[in-house]
Amino acid sequence: MILSEWPWLYSYGGLFILALLAASLLPLGSEWLLLVLLSQQLNPLALWLVASAGNTLGSVLNYAIGYYAADRVIARQQSQSNISRWQQAERWFGRYGIWSMLLAWLPVVGDLLTLVAGVLRANFPLFLLLVAIGKAARYAVIVAGFDYMVG
Repeated sequence: MILSEWPWLYSYGGLFILALLAASLLPLGSEWLLLVLLSQQLNPLALWLVASAGNTLGSVLNYAIGYYAADRVIARQQSQSNISRWQQAERWFGRYGIWSMLLAWLPVVGDLLTLVAGVLRANFPLFLLLVAIGKAARYAVIVAGFDYMVG
């Protein structure tokens, strides 16, 4: 199989997968691929929807990990060097509650916020709504910024 026969794999599908992985605890970013695909004149609305959906689903996976493996997640976070990021995420969630999910788009701490939400068993429908709003808004700013810069 030749990759050129599957262009969606390195366009929309690739963006979805990278956006999903970027929302995980892996140190990845999807913005660069979104910008590359925008520069290739792919449909900005479709790219925005794909990136937002993938990134939101990645946060849902973090929530699920936190929800179903709370004891192990807490023990692991407390035994690793990233304890300060974990504590910062816990403080934000403690201070702002479920509304802190609007900040789930932030690099590094945003991913931990979604994990904390799962550990603390936050209201899932509201979690999903707030995370989707925050992530979609971030990608909308990127798409609009690109359009402004080249348009």
